[in-house]
Amino acid sequence: MNLGIFLMPLTPPGRAMGQVMDEVTRKALLLDSIGFDEFWLGEHFSATSEPIPSPLMFMASLLAQTRNLTFGSGVVSLPNRHPAVIGAEVAQFDHMAKGRFRFGIGTGSLPPDWELFKLEDEATRKRMMLESIDMIQAIWRQGPPYEFNGEFWQFGIRKTVEPALQMGFMPKPFTPGGPPVHISVATPHSDSTTLAGERGWGPLSSSLLQANGVAGHWAGYSRGLAKAGRPVNGDNWRVVRCVMVAPTDAEAERRVRHAESSVRFYFDYIRQVLARAGKLVALKSRPDMADSDVDTESAMMSRVIFGSPATVRDKLIAFRESAGPFGNLLISGMDWSGPNEEWERESLTLLAREVWPAVRRHHAGREGAAGAVAAQ
Repeated sequence: MNLGIFLMPLTPPGRAMGQVMDEVTRKALLLDSIGFDEFWLGEHFSATSEPIPSPLMFMASLLAQTRNLTFGSGVVSLPNRHPAVIGAEVAQFDHMAKGRFRFGIGTGSLPPDWELFKLEDEATRKRMMLESIDMIQAIWRQGPPYEFNGEFWQFGIRKTVEPALQMGFMPKPFTPGGPPVHISVATPHSDSTTLAGERGWGPLSSSLLQANGVAGHWAGYSRGLAKAGRPVNGDNWRVVRCVMVAPTDAEAERRVRHAESSVRFYFDYIRQVLARAGKLVALKSRPDMADSDVDTESAMMSRVIFGSPATVRDKLIAFRESAGPFGNLLISGMDWSGPNEEWERESLTLLAREVWPAVRRHHAGREGAAGAVAAQ
């Protein structure tokens, strides 16, 4: 069971891009030193509140500074750019990372990006994503000549191939066959989870979902795994959660609910973005809930796992037993403005050194006992 972080990154409007990037670098170095396994970073082109348009470029700056972290794109929005460009850049990054990379893909989640690239139609974005990843993986599997004639992209290299000079040859990743593919999933009953199981991809379940929504992801994912004849387990499934660990339950709740809390800002920002996009269903506690009843406080308090190390341990164990056997936990990374750097540093350290080892031991014991019973 791996422990990682998932950063949009989200920051209050008005902060300088360089300041945010320096902060994210410091956070990565902290995580590398305290025992985190993975670092996932988002891609957004048109919001200074989510200010990194190239996660691969940024993560490349961290490779030589870290030893333990595996990096993940969270996510590369495939409809936004030409698949040959994405495939070549990912192949290069995989070589730079020497395989410390997971290729997160998606359709994009930011409405201004949809407008920027003229991709407002959701069904079109999904078809583009699937066409793009098929083309990218085909490029990685084969040599020239290349010829692709899809619904959205038509391209190839046929006339200018020079084998003796290796001209016309697209780059292959360091990892044979390409880095592991992961897909972001934000709605409770998305068919993307079934698709992930069928194709051998790993789902990335959104931090906005409650346990029953995440359980819906396990139902779809396990169905896809079984259909494809793959082992039905959650080893390649990652679930994103907002977590706050503090010395006591009372202090953890105070930090979550504080007026300057980045957790509060995170949920208020998400609520406003989803309201503008007509997608508040992601924050509803029940399907028939009116949009007007979705408020920041209720969304936050029903989704954040907070408390002392012992309390968070118990909550994470209970959450996994309710949601499904995910193999990896990703923590939603928060902005470090005001008191939040001190709070999150302590939270991440307690999580890595006290909480997660206990969660791992618990599930290793449970699964070991279940295996012994099955063998009898």
